Amino acid sequence: MLINLPYPQKSKAWNFRFIGGLSLFILVLLLFSFKRSQGSRSNHPAAYMELTDATSGELSLLTYNIAGLPAIISSAETERSSSIERIGEQVSGFDIVNAQEDFNYNAEFYAMNTHPFRTESMGGVPFGDGLSTLSKYPILFTDRVAWKDCSGSDCLTPKGFSLSRIQLTKSVTLDVYNIHATAQNNSSAVAARKKNLQQIAAYIHEKSKDRAVLIMGDFNAHYAFAEDNVRDFQAELGLSDSWVVLRNQGKLPDHQANFVASHALEVHNDCESIDKIFFRNTDALIMHPETYQVEQAMFSNEKGQPLSDHCAISLTMKWELLDSAEEIEGATP
Repeated sequence: MLINLPYPQKSKAWNFRFIGGLSLFILVLLLFSFKRSQGSRSNHPAAYMELTDATSGELSLLTYNIAGLPAIISSAETERSSSIERIGEQVSGFDIVNAQEDFNYNAEFYAMNTHPFRTESMGGVPFGDGLSTLSKYPILFTDRVAWKDCSGSDCLTPKGFSLSRIQLTKSVTLDVYNIHATAQNNSSAVAARKKNLQQIAAYIHEKSKDRAVLIMGDFNAHYAFAEDNVRDFQAELGLSDSWVVLRNQGKLPDHQANFVASHALEVHNDCESIDKIFFRNTDALIMHPETYQVEQAMFSNEKGQPLSDHCAISLTMKWELLDSAEEIEGATP
């Protein structure tokens, strides 16, 4: 059974800013985007995973910015349609996947993918937020929220974050957040990104209070960049960063004077990436990260070219339910 979850019709205001007098190029792009966003259904339905009474288990997780902007403005070096179809097929082996920039090729992304539960695309640029969550476990609901603050070209789409509550067993649910924060390091972008993280933190305080959470996505932020507030975000919510725990000896990177970010495709297991996986335990549900991996070979074509302009980040996570406190809380946030 294949279930594509629709985005909430009453989701928060998009808050993206249209500038009057859009050029003919943008108008053509909008028409192209609308057409490409139709019919996002898989051709290969996967079997429904029966829920069990398990009190422990293991999850394979992935976050990936798939560079789904229209080819004419994409910075990825490979042909977008076939590359994104390949990505969709390759991610099928992971239990829960968060994708960012799933804009204009969602039909291709889902075409060969076999996850039984997937959020439905809001559409291409400028209609969609580019956030998709794919899961082998039931998604009880999804809530999408656009940023209140943005900068530059990021204001042309309703970028933001989403919450998907995922049911792992009959008695265990997990709040999974997908995020794509404002890009660039100019003063306007940095100010907007700080407010982005403050906005999602306030939402998590309200909607996921006392709940276990998983936050995977493109933060466009570094601990090493003194102007970013990602370490404040992490501390405020009591989050653990899987890369810090597994690859950096549990230590947050120091601020670097005159920090210059490396290209997203140059990251490796032992350097900080803007694509991050955070988690938060509760007294009842404990998660233990096991293996962190920058996935390069898996998402390269036959010529060795990357399928996106980011590297995918994977994590294996063990979990254990210590008591019955993490019970299902219904299908609304």
